[in-house]
Amino acid sequence: MAECCLVRGRELARALGSVHGAPPHLASLSLAHCSSLKPHAELEHQASGTKDPDPKPQGPSLLMLQALQELDLTACSNGIYPSPPSLQQLSLRLLPALTDKGLVAVARGCPSLERLVLSHCSRLSDEGWAQAASSWPRLQHLNLSSCSQVTNNTGTLDAIGQACRQLRVLDVAVCPGINMAAVRRFQAQMSQVSCVQSRFVGGADLTLTL
Repeated sequence: MAECCLVRGRELARALGSVHGAPPHLASLSLAHCSSLKPHAELEHQASGTKDPDPKPQGPSLLMLQALQELDLTACSNGIYPSPPSLQQLSLRLLPALTDKGLVAVARGCPSLERLVLSHCSRLSDEGWAQAASSWPRLQHLNLSSCSQVTNNTGTLDAIGQACRQLRVLDVAVCPGINMAAVRRFQAQMSQVSCVQSRFVGGADLTLTL
């Protein structure tokens, strides 16, 4: 469904709701560049911090796709939809509307993520990561390239390193608030990390690879 710019959230929900019986065993879904999609009300519920050990969708939503493992929401400019906890790979690239509150909602709703792409999410900041990082102990690949408000002033890289002990690849290219000293310290503390992409960090063009 990538680039279906005229597909709206209501039509998507109706399509999901048309499935009778158990939800479809769909493992991968791309809604990239579906610019008419709008966020579901459940995202606000997740972001509010309400504890629900067995969340159930209020009406049709992506939460019905309980076997979904890969979801691409690149450039869904109007927002994001709540995703099932089974999700392992998620792309939220080019989402200028994604805030720290939305990041925390994603963290609470998708604790099994192994690969997360957040490049060009210009509203994400250190405050969001301070709350979200601990929810992703399985994370192996993290792309924060061109996230202009992510810095290391409050130890964001250190927090990610402490929480995401299975991390293997980190991309902080073109993050002006991350300096090379922070990148080198992160690399030294995280011996299992095989690659840190750090092009144009602190004015340098460098990729640290073991």
